[in-house]
Amino acid sequence: MWARRKPKNRRLGREHVLDVKLRSSQVRAARLRLAAMALAVVFATVLGAYSLWRAGGWALDRLVYQNKAFAITHIDIQTDGVIAVDQLRRWTGVQVGDNLLALDLARVKRDLELVSLVKCASVERILPRTLRIRVTEREPLAQINTFRPRPSGGIETAVFQLDEEGYVIVPLDPRQRAPSAGGPADPLPTIVGLRAADIQTGRTNASPQVQDAVQLLAAFEKSDMTGLVDIKSVDVSSPDVLVATTDQGSVITFGVTELDRQLRRWQCINDLGHKMNKVIATLDLAVSNNIPACWLEASALPPARPKSPKHLRRKHV
Repeated sequence: MWARRKPKNRRLGREHVLDVKLRSSQVRAARLRLAAMALAVVFATVLGAYSLWRAGGWALDRLVYQNKAFAITHIDIQTDGVIAVDQLRRWTGVQVGDNLLALDLARVKRDLELVSLVKCASVERILPRTLRIRVTEREPLAQINTFRPRPSGGIETAVFQLDEEGYVIVPLDPRQRAPSAGGPADPLPTIVGLRAADIQTGRTNASPQVQDAVQLLAAFEKSDMTGLVDIKSVDVSSPDVLVATTDQGSVITFGVTELDRQLRRWQCINDLGHKMNKVIATLDLAVSNNIPACWLEASALPPARPKSPKHLRRKHV
């Protein structure tokens, strides 16, 4: 009997196993509580931030963007050209009573500058109730006549204008002109010899011949020849010369460089013809020496109409 093995105490081993299981469940429960607390904190933070954002937006709307204290009562528009102020106001899309602080100034500026006759515009808030707009217009220097199909069928003539940079402008409707701008504008010199495909409104014409033509007309406007004769058209079909036709029927050929010097020569020859009671028929100023010229008797021409003074732009409000 002494050799029989004494039974082991199994209760002690089971207690250790139960103790390990108990500690594992406690750790798991603690981790779940921490995770739940973390989620609760994150949710509360997000909810609080969203509530603050909504409250801030509500306060901003009520105190700023919907505040009648910032309602526009005066739209101060000035331009240096001929567009009527009421027309400019319609193009802005701004109404008296709109909130000044809620107004998108970039949108107003963009809408104005989409008009081809507007060169640039500035838009400014003057707190608490004034919107100030200043407009700089493009000054048409020449025009282009082209043909286009009518929606109802047939062909019609379309007229576009060019400024000193060769920017293509849609002519202003006479009803959109300011009363202080006077009557219809004087006819502009016509540039001929262009392809219709080269004319794109709202863009600068990159054709070298067109650029040379507008530079010639700009130099002519600043010269002493203005008031003596008027240029009616400029032919740009030849790549190296510009052929101008005057209101007297004279045909003057210019080179594309040194325009000021050629205009001075033209004035000297014109003065000489006046002393001889003759009018230039043709004159080739593209030739440097021994300039060829043909003359007409002044008495053979119809009486010239009075020349208008040099065009000066008038500012108006």
